[in-house]
Amino acid sequence: MIKLTIKETQNKTVLKFEFPDFITQNESFEYKNIDEAKNSPLAQQLFYLPFVKTIYISSNFIAIERYNIIEWNDVQEAVAEQIEDFVNKGGLIISAEENKTKKQPATVYGETTPNPSVLKFVVSKMLTKTALEFKNIDEAVASPLAKELFKFPYVKEVFIDENYVSVTKYAVNEWAEITLELRSFIKEFIENGGTVIDESLIILDPKIEKQKIENFDNLDTTSQQIINILEEYIKPAVAADGGNILFDSYDEKEKRVKVVLQGACSGCPSSTFTLKSGIENMLKDMLNDNEIKVEAVNA
Repeated sequence: MIKLTIKETQNKTVLKFEFPDFITQNESFEYKNIDEAKNSPLAQQLFYLPFVKTIYISSNFIAIERYNIIEWNDVQEAVAEQIEDFVNKGGLIISAEENKTKKQPATVYGETTPNPSVLKFVVSKMLTKTALEFKNIDEAVASPLAKELFKFPYVKEVFIDENYVSVTKYAVNEWAEITLELRSFIKEFIENGGTVIDESLIILDPKIEKQKIENFDNLDTTSQQIINILEEYIKPAVAADGGNILFDSYDEKEKRVKVVLQGACSGCPSSTFTLKSGIENMLKDMLNDNEIKVEAVNA
């Protein structure tokens, strides 16, 4: 028997009813009235409730926007019960015709990186605006694609940014043995409308938060300068190699800059050389301070 979880959203008129499993095939639907909902028997039934304004169906949840004639506290349990009863009796959430995924042509190709354990798969479309690194399947809550990739026994870590996916492998396999399988899987997943990143499920790491404008403004001047240099001069170069770099901290007394390396940069044999000969020298020159030291911390 299916049991729903009721969750509030930032919009007090919208309430989410979450299922234990996915209810759509990587698609989202929005219905504003009963006529629009002809391909969703469940949505049609819910529109008979006088307070239902809009219904959203996506991944593992149904979100309902209400009119202001009632408060959610008065009806949410009854609505959850109605949905549970409908589904448990075999009612259709989305008809097969509506839930049919449309093919979205995509090109995917592999690129080597300076890290022999990491291959970068470049996709012919934007995947995310937020760089995300996943060390294991439990961390991949916000990425259905990463979750699926971790099901391959040789996948150790996944990093997704802009238009590429960097995969770190275990040493048990050589790239020549697995590249085609991974490339084909990523291509098929994206072409079939699979969700790469669910933006609503992203929980930002404090290190990523630090780069955001509202937090950036609270940092000291030198830290702000360091972030600006990393963003403008360093990040494009490491992104080309399938990686990412984040500012962690700056110790004014020790003149020590700590950074986080992600993706192909993490664990790369040449990362120490890059830190010392590249990033450290650039910061020394641009900050006009030869005592600056740079070191990487674990992500």
